[in-house]
Amino acid sequence: MRKIGIMVCCLLSLTSYATTEADNILQKVDQNLSSTNRVMESSITIHGKRGSRTIVSKTYAEGSTKSFTEYLSPAREQGTKMLKLNNQLWIYSPSTDRTMQLSGHMLRQSVMGSDMSYEDMMDDRKLTEIYTATLQGKEVYTNRNCYVINLTAKTNDVAYYSQKMWVDAERYVPLKQELYAKSGQLLKRLEMSDIVKLQGRWFPMTMLYKDMLKNGNGTKFSITTIEFDVTIPPHIFTKAVLKR
Repeated sequence: MRKIGIMVCCLLSLTSYATTEADNILQKVDQNLSSTNRVMESSITIHGKRGSRTIVSKTYAEGSTKSFTEYLSPAREQGTKMLKLNNQLWIYSPSTDRTMQLSGHMLRQSVMGSDMSYEDMMDDRKLTEIYTATLQGKEVYTNRNCYVINLTAKTNDVAYYSQKMWVDAERYVPLKQELYAKSGQLLKRLEMSDIVKLQGRWFPMTMLYKDMLKNGNGTKFSITTIEFDVTIPPHIFTKAVLKR
């Protein structure tokens, strides 16, 4: 009985250590990816059955509760705007001169026919706020030593119940993520590349999204320019800016 007790204690200690180390890794990931605010220009290249198309946009974000995006090109999408305030999302269409609010299951819809959903774009919370982490082990991915950590949701308002994440062991940036439903079904896969150091943090400039439930070659999200912790005028995050 004593041997069994010692084994149980050892297993509990190892589990506790794996969880603590994973939490530390996730905190370092948050330090790289999160910011007080940011301004960036980016492009989304959607690889469809009939070819590819690229949409260019500019985004202003403040914490995890406010963001404003304006699409700059092509002409068909130019002037389309999206405003997020807390859990609410409004979309303005210049072709109809109308503003529509999305909520609930509508947020799971594809953005511009891409592999990204509105939920993907809206949820910018720190990973440590919404997931519990455990360390699975270490692997080499794209010639980089990585920690492999498993994330399980600790809140109900998340798009993905669990994740498996490959984190660069030197730079603490995710290089790959697998996103799962509560049933265990793989929903999406993300691959990050073009890691650069900006304003003292490591950040991926290219992300490839692949919706595993649809055909196609995925959606490439490329950041052209990005600035962290800059001053953003308050009027940017008001509904009045949608029709300006």
